[in-house]
Amino acid sequence: MVWTRLPLYGHSKPSTGGWQPLRFDGGAFHLKRTAELARALLVLRLCAWPPLVTHGLAFQAWSQRLLGSRLSGALLRASIYGQFVAGETAEEVRGCVQQLQAIGLQPLLAVPTEEEPDSAAKTSEAWYEGNLSAMLHCVDLSRAVADAHGPARNSLMQLKVTALTSPRLCKELSAWIQRPRGSSELRPERLAEAMESGRNLQLSCLSTEQNQHLQASLSRLHRVAQHARAQDVRLLVDAEYTFINPALSLLVAALAMRWNSSEEEGPWVWNTYQAYLKDTHERLERDAKAAHEAGLAFGVKLVRGAYLDKERSVTQLHGKEDCTQPDYEATSRSYSRCLELMLRRVSNHGPRCHLMVASHNEESIRQATRRSSHSLD
Repeated sequence: MVWTRLPLYGHSKPSTGGWQPLRFDGGAFHLKRTAELARALLVLRLCAWPPLVTHGLAFQAWSQRLLGSRLSGALLRASIYGQFVAGETAEEVRGCVQQLQAIGLQPLLAVPTEEEPDSAAKTSEAWYEGNLSAMLHCVDLSRAVADAHGPARNSLMQLKVTALTSPRLCKELSAWIQRPRGSSELRPERLAEAMESGRNLQLSCLSTEQNQHLQASLSRLHRVAQHARAQDVRLLVDAEYTFINPALSLLVAALAMRWNSSEEEGPWVWNTYQAYLKDTHERLERDAKAAHEAGLAFGVKLVRGAYLDKERSVTQLHGKEDCTQPDYEATSRSYSRCLELMLRRVSNHGPRCHLMVASHNEESIRQATRRSSHSLD
């Protein structure tokens, strides 16, 4: 991933101290031991094996019954967990981060806690409060592992809204937002005021229990943003499924009103835009314009998207029009258009507009670096 409000460059080698355009020549491999590279190849093959992808949780439960929780956990940590997780302790995370910083890469820590929107799991306020504690700890860790030689405000952390509020509530709010006239009660200004004051909203479209949970959720989101701002850590809110994204965008807009103002020298709260959705360019353009007119800084994490199969199966189930791009090429064109839009805004609005180019696609990264380097000419 590349993050910019300035021309995009990366370290050519740790020892040179100079700056050259980003390269994808495998230079990062020298940081990894042979065993780590072998594990990465094994995990890649496993994650491409359809039965494991489809029945992963069942395999895990079977492994625990057959091998016991201790041995099963050890195998998981040595394989998939070890490949994708920076560490279980602060010391392990710092070691991983130092490796990344050696080649000019910056960490984006995330707490892997979430609930599926259609999950039957019985979660409670205590569960969400526990996630809040984990989020606050992650903010502290993000600040602690920041590059001591870099700008003080370059710490980043990913925030998953469904770790702090019920996906079912988000689904309910999204349904109200998407009605022809929406709900006049569901305004970012009103939610922002409730976050700040702690006063209950009492939305007529929600039950008493749902209103209580919404207020508790707003308080949790506000506490994370408040602590992140105090620690100079920027929050990148992750996108999720389209049928709850309207609610997530509403919550992000409420946070942005408080923490992305000119007084706060933001943006401290960013939203994620998924290029594999057909309406992403339109929404991105609309939101960028609205933020500019409101005098707010605007932070964007631009991704291709990660829920394609789920999105298509849901639309087919409910007989709705497919909201996703028809193929890979269309998604690439959408990503390129959104990238060009945001690079222009970064160029025109300077420090009040930030962009993270989050893509596994080399051409997208090259497009960003070429366009940004040309601004020096």
